Amino acid sequence: MGHLVLTKTIAAAPESVFEIFADLDRAAERVSSIEKIELLTEGAVGVGTRWRETRFIFKKEAVEELEITAFEPPHGYEVGCESCGCRYTRAFRFTPVGAGTEVTMEMNTKPITFFAKLMMPLGALMMGSMKKCLERDLDDLKTVAEGKS
Repeated sequence: MGHLVLTKTIAAAPESVFEIFADLDRAAERVSSIEKIELLTEGAVGVGTRWRETRFIFKKEAVEELEITAFEPPHGYEVGCESCGCRYTRAFRFTPVGAGTEVTMEMNTKPITFFAKLMMPLGALMMGSMKKCLERDLDDLKTVAEGKS
């Protein structure tokens, strides 16, 4: 099972940071690696919201369907998907720190097919590259939250 935790301190209130991170309608214009977002459900963003996300990962286009599995404004939310024989989850937590917010993003990868279980050692080799991609996403959203875009 792959596990990765990243933290970033943002000079903005948790409510504002949460709103920016959870704004799926504007994600493609705010996160440089997201090419396109297509909402698959209607209504306000919350538990059960699903979308198709097109990104460039390792210089290749990747399209995934994601779903919000937990949603607790302004404290955090969780996103999950199944792809390539694995179950991926990402949890975002927003903790007040002084006048700002500490964002913690925790990603877990669990193989669910026999082939994915066999390939997990190779997946571990890619965690460094995955970490860089996710750090760039956090940096992009930090720039927006701090009004630097």
